[in-house]
Amino acid sequence: MLNPFFLQGSPSEQNLVQDLINEHLRMFGVEVFYMPRRYLTEKTITKEVIESKFDHAFPIEAYVANYQGYAENSDILSKFGFSSGDELTLIISKERYQLYIQALLKDHQKMKLVTRPKEGDLIFFPLGGKLFEIKFVETEKPFYQLGKNYTYELRCELFEYEDETIETGVDIIDEVVENEGYIATLTLTGIGTTATAFTSISAGGIKSITLLNDGNGYLSAPQIKISPPSGAGTTATAVATIRSKSGFTTAYSIANVYITNPGSGYTFAPSIVFLGGGGAGAAATVGISTYSGSIGIITITNQGSGYTTSPLITFSSPPNVSYAVTATGIPIVSAAGTISQIRIINAGVGYTQSPTIIISPPSLVGIGTFVFNEIVIGSGNSTTARVKDWNAVTSTLRVGIVTGYFGIGQTISGTSSGAKYTISNVQTFNVVDSYAENDVLENEGDLIVDFTEKNPFGEI
Repeated sequence: MLNPFFLQGSPSEQNLVQDLINEHLRMFGVEVFYMPRRYLTEKTITKEVIESKFDHAFPIEAYVANYQGYAENSDILSKFGFSSGDELTLIISKERYQLYIQALLKDHQKMKLVTRPKEGDLIFFPLGGKLFEIKFVETEKPFYQLGKNYTYELRCELFEYEDETIETGVDIIDEVVENEGYIATLTLTGIGTTATAFTSISAGGIKSITLLNDGNGYLSAPQIKISPPSGAGTTATAVATIRSKSGFTTAYSIANVYITNPGSGYTFAPSIVFLGGGGAGAAATVGISTYSGSIGIITITNQGSGYTTSPLITFSSPPNVSYAVTATGIPIVSAAGTISQIRIINAGVGYTQSPTIIISPPSLVGIGTFVFNEIVIGSGNSTTARVKDWNAVTSTLRVGIVTGYFGIGQTISGTSSGAKYTISNVQTFNVVDSYAENDVLENEGDLIVDFTEKNPFGEI
């Protein structure tokens, strides 16, 4: 028969058991942070969650009932990367949840099922510095002692970060989130200097190079060989650039031929030959002017800084005569954002003195300080992302949850801070995983069949 000294379900007995459990958790448990999921956007029919946010973290004592995932053989290192099988079972007080957490969440919008912990919510486990996602909540274990349940058993697995926004205001949690998920690293620039250059006048230099046939099958840009002048003078030099042809990455053709040195002493058009590069069929003609006064080599006196795209370059015009032609050129921007070279498209005609070269300044903006988790928007294509980290010293912005693509030269703006900078370099979608071997596998595979060298199935 049942113990006659107990009423088997009176409120006083139930409160005694609850108090004993609460005290037991405080003595033998650990303090974790319970993070409820707030549903921001979901599909109207399927109720699939599109966007969710974790912006609350409640410290609560919990007893570690099972730490199976922390035992041996829980982590797997394969050729596809590192996979962690950490699992955790925690027991928390039902009364503590209802009086402390439920009472604070009941009036919050976008919260669901606040009467108990729910699947999909997160637990931050400070001992391991990890986030766990609740996969199942056991509400009836132990089974109705004295007619009531006193605890929740939370069965958790290691959280796999996707597009969730986490901003709890608790430093130890937010700092972990800064390095989770797919991260794009943007190098920004806000201060730049204008490049400067000068040139001289060349007598008998080549004026322009006209491409007659762009050829095909080039794997790299060919060298350009121009025949020397028949008498005294300087041999002209030029460079070629290539582009993809017919949509095949291995079928390149000649895109442009630029003059780097017009040379001097030419009395008739020299020959031009394309050497190397693996392709064939390219042909061009070299034009010289029957009048004097073309520009010579362009010397850069200040490479400038902060350039993300090729700036506009302007040459002053020669004297107003019927045969005068103003020189034109194109600047080459280095990876460091400087002007490394100015190539000549047309050397011009009719100059009696060295023309003035004007290079437009870099198109830069740079104000403000980005803040953690704010949304940033890229100009032009309206790409959005959330700020993970902003280093003002190195002008490096790390962002996650990127919708679209950021490009060099694009202006990026913070919606909360008002910060605005120009992108000078993009390193996209790096998974923070030191064990990932995907790139290694791809590179090793290229040694077997490398489509960048030759298409084994033929070319069109």
